[in-house]
Amino acid sequence: MTQARDGLLATPLADRHRALGARMVEFAGWSMPVQYAGILEEHRAVRTRAGLFDLSHMGELFVEGADAAKALGYALVSEPAALQVGRAHYSMICFPDGGVLDDLIVYRLGEERFMVVANASNAAAVSDALAERIKGFNVVLDDRSLATALVAIQGPLSLQVTAPLTDVPIADLRYYAIGDGHVAGIPALVARTGYTGEDGFEVFVEVGSAGRVWDALMEAGRSAGVVPVGLGARDTLRLEAGMPLYGNELGPDTTPYEAGLGRVVKLGKEGDFVGRAALEKAEADGPRKKLVGLAVRGRGIARHGYELFADDRRTGVVTSGTLSPTLGEPIAMAYSAPADAEPGTILEVKIRDQRVPAQVVVLPFYRRAT
Repeated sequence: MTQARDGLLATPLADRHRALGARMVEFAGWSMPVQYAGILEEHRAVRTRAGLFDLSHMGELFVEGADAAKALGYALVSEPAALQVGRAHYSMICFPDGGVLDDLIVYRLGEERFMVVANASNAAAVSDALAERIKGFNVVLDDRSLATALVAIQGPLSLQVTAPLTDVPIADLRYYAIGDGHVAGIPALVARTGYTGEDGFEVFVEVGSAGRVWDALMEAGRSAGVVPVGLGARDTLRLEAGMPLYGNELGPDTTPYEAGLGRVVKLGKEGDFVGRAALEKAEADGPRKKLVGLAVRGRGIARHGYELFADDRRTGVVTSGTLSPTLGEPIAMAYSAPADAEPGTILEVKIRDQRVPAQVVVLPFYRRAT
C-alpha cells in the first residue's frame, strides 16, 4: 500500500479508479472510490449482472500454529475449531463486557492455519486485541493487512465471469468456503463470500498482483456488463440484504444478541473466551434493545441517527437508511425497545421536523432467488 497525496492510505488500484472516473473519498484512513458512473447504476449492475469491488482496505490477519484453533476460540465468540479446512464462518470479537469490537470472517486454511478478515476501521484494533489474547498459546499472528489486496466480484454472473480465469473449482465451492489456487495465473485465495446479498467471490492476492487480477476480471466481464462498484453501492446493497455495518448496527455499546446475531456466540464451546460471563448474562437477561427493519410509509428517507418514536415515547434510533434501488421505497435498520420490535408495528421516524410512519418488517429486505 502507498500514501495518497492527501496523506491517506491508497490501495494498489488507486490509479485505475481515477482512470475510471471514480469519485474518491476518505474512509477509515483510506482513499477509496465511493462511486464511478453512479450509485444507482452500480447497485443495479450487481443485482442483475455483476460488479467489481476493491476491498484492499480490509484487514487480513493470519493465525498459525499448533494452538491456532484453541487461541482463536479464546479470542472470539465463535468456535473456529469446529470449522473444516476450506470453510469459513461469520464471527465477532467482543470486549470483556460483551460489546462488539468488530465483526469478522474466519477462514480455516489448514489444520493449524486461519485467516481472520477484519473491517478496515478496526483492523489495527483487532490485530492488537488478537496479539494480546493469544499470548501463552503456541501460535503466531501475522498481520498481512498492508501486504494483501482484496478484489471482489459480486452478482449473478460472477461465476460465469470468474470460472475461466481460475484453477480453483469455484463452481463446486460452497457458500462460505475458500480455495487456494490461481486467478489469471496469479497465486490467490478465492472465497465464495461477500457483502451484497448476491452470489460472488472474494479474491485475496499479494498487493503487487492486484492490478493484474483487477484488469483480468474487468476484461473478462466486459461483454457481460460487469462494472466497477464503489462504497456507495456497497452500502445500499448490504442494507437491502440486512447485513450490519460496524459503527452503525454494531459497536461497543451493542451485544451480538441485541443485533439479532446471538447465533454467532457459542456459549457451549469448550474452554473460556473473552466476554463469556457478560454474554451469558446478556442472553439470560434478554436484550435492552433490538435491531429491526423499517419500511418507511411516508415521505423522506430515515438516515443514520434519526430518532424513532412509539406514539410520543422515544423508542430508539435509526442506524442505516436509504431509498432502496431494488424495492423503490425507503428502508432502514434501527434499534428499538424490545416491546416495539414486533413485525407489523407502526412506529414514527423523526425526519427533519416531521414524524413519518415506518412499519417494522422482518430482515432482510432483499433475498436473492436461489
